[in-house]
Amino acid sequence: MNSDPLLTIDHLTMRFGGLTAVDDVSFDVRRGDITALIGPNGAGKTTVFNCITGFYRPSVGRLVFSVGERLDREAVVALTNSGRRYSKQHELFLLERMPDQEIAREARVARTFQNIRLFTGMTVLENLMVGEHNPLMLASGYSLFGLFGLPAYRKREAQALEHARFWLDRIGLTARADDPAGALPYGQQRRLEIARAMMGEPILLCLDEPAAGLNPRESAELNELLRTIRNEQGTSILLIEHDMSVVMEISDHVVVLDYGEKIADGTPDAIRTDARVIAAYLGVEDEEEVEEIEAALAGGQRR
Repeated sequence: MNSDPLLTIDHLTMRFGGLTAVDDVSFDVRRGDITALIGPNGAGKTTVFNCITGFYRPSVGRLVFSVGERLDREAVVALTNSGRRYSKQHELFLLERMPDQEIAREARVARTFQNIRLFTGMTVLENLMVGEHNPLMLASGYSLFGLFGLPAYRKREAQALEHARFWLDRIGLTARADDPAGALPYGQQRRLEIARAMMGEPILLCLDEPAAGLNPRESAELNELLRTIRNEQGTSILLIEHDMSVVMEISDHVVVLDYGEKIADGTPDAIRTDARVIAAYLGVEDEEEVEEIEAALAGGQRR
């Protein structure tokens, strides 16, 4: 397991008026890992995602994204004190200071949502090409070069098509490239949405409940796709997931939230036997009941 942090979440707090949705949460997303963020409904998981990806600006806390090989603490302090958003010299980004479009474009953090957001009337291939929108617009001189079909634009368009075909092959949808995205089965739509996010070649891919609504076969296909993204593309993954079979099978690192607070942080094996985690999922609030669960787990381990 890689100990080098890609994203350091430091004392993150998010308040909405008098409601504290996330309360002083800290953890690392390590480079090259698949990190799962889990917890009961209402635990604050999506709020953390929204802070990371710029949809919310945290009330308190720092979100340090380090593209370089190692997190340079002195550079983080210097960047924080400067009031700037990022340092290209040190390849550091303070995500809490950046709007969502800059986080996606400059820091190369991509995300999907709990509810699928494909362009259902467009073809499968066209949906993937949407992921190349920004570089294609730049290459087209914001439409002028594209209208005249200049060589630089045609070359960039050909590269985008080649990239899209690569992902069509990876998700097994080459034969359906010209079909409307809305005509795909649910599991294929999920994979298409992930592939579209990967068109931007993100360094960190944030997935909000990617296995929601999938059957066991589709979940297995998703697991294989996520392993491929991590192993072959070198993309780190942070996912919110309720399907514990997915979490325990593919995750290197699991963080558990409950009522906006972090209650556990460790390997899947450590998390599956953590009394606080079990109590949270069972809805246990009494400390004595948690102690009873801990005792039962200890007894089972001795046997």
